Amino acid sequence: MIIGAAVCECIIYDAHSLKEKRAVLQRILTRLKQKFNVSVSEVDYQDVWQRTKIAIAAVTSSRISTEQELQNALKFIDSFPEIERTITEMDWL
Repeated sequence: MIIGAAVCECIIYDAHSLKEKRAVLQRILTRLKQKFNVSVSEVDYQDVWQRTKIAIAAVTSSRISTEQELQNALKFIDSFPEIERTITEMDWL
């Protein structure tokens, strides 16, 4: 069993309030959970309008499968024009 985690910082340029930021973020997090076999959460910058840190965790039987699932989830985040992924770190257990 391999546990993988990707933590990425993101910028939401068009958010002018926490309410706007949370609307964008909620839509992305919900779709990630529906589309991929991952757990997702905002883990930092909850009180900052245009910045967020998202953690994505996946558990599979092999490192290759875990890495594919995380990479697909990160590509999915990149497909949203309203959010830009900046720093991304991957960890393995």
